[in-house]
Amino acid sequence: MNVGPGRPSAGGGRNRRRRGRRPPHRGGQPGGRDRQQHDGIYTAPMDHSYRAALASDKGQRGRGRPGFSPSYSPVEPEPLPQRDDASSRIFAFVDDLFFQAKIQETARKLNVKVEFVKSDKDLGERMKQNGEEKPSLIIFDLNNANAKPLTLIPKLKTKLKKGTSIIGFLSHVQGDLKQKAHEVGCDMVLPRSAFSQNLPQLLRRHGAPEEETPTQPST
Repeated sequence: MNVGPGRPSAGGGRNRRRRGRRPPHRGGQPGGRDRQQHDGIYTAPMDHSYRAALASDKGQRGRGRPGFSPSYSPVEPEPLPQRDDASSRIFAFVDDLFFQAKIQETARKLNVKVEFVKSDKDLGERMKQNGEEKPSLIIFDLNNANAKPLTLIPKLKTKLKKGTSIIGFLSHVQGDLKQKAHEVGCDMVLPRSAFSQNLPQLLRRHGAPEEETPTQPST
């Protein structure tokens, strides 16, 4: 028997080769990766990092493509100049405490006066206090049963004409109510989420005094 460097004994060499053999593929994975998993070298964070990098790459490629851009948050408008003698030009038929607080807080930041009313009689009395100046905007919570929006909106449209915008908000699943509100004269009907998102712009636009409203140059 020849035993020496590079020539292991026949018996021992064969046994070591048998024990050291690994199948080239196990479960569709390369043998090297299988050995790493077996020896505890391959760890999950590598996989998580790969997925995070892939998601980031998709996000980068998706920017600027319609449908893949991140959600847009409108810029907060500049507040109006402070005027203690300004009359209310916005009235709200809203009894939901959450939306009342949201409207009040947004109006305070923009220096806009908003009055909450409960009925058409209440609205008429507030208008008299303002010198019969027509409201610029009337907001309706279309689920405010006490205000009876579908009955009151057409009355207000007949009385106030085109000088007043009427906006209503409701749940996004109330498609029938949205259609009825449009039919009775509501100028705009928004889901609650869209109303909340656009509230600063709406209050800023309709809360500005008439002399600050930009006019078209005469031709």
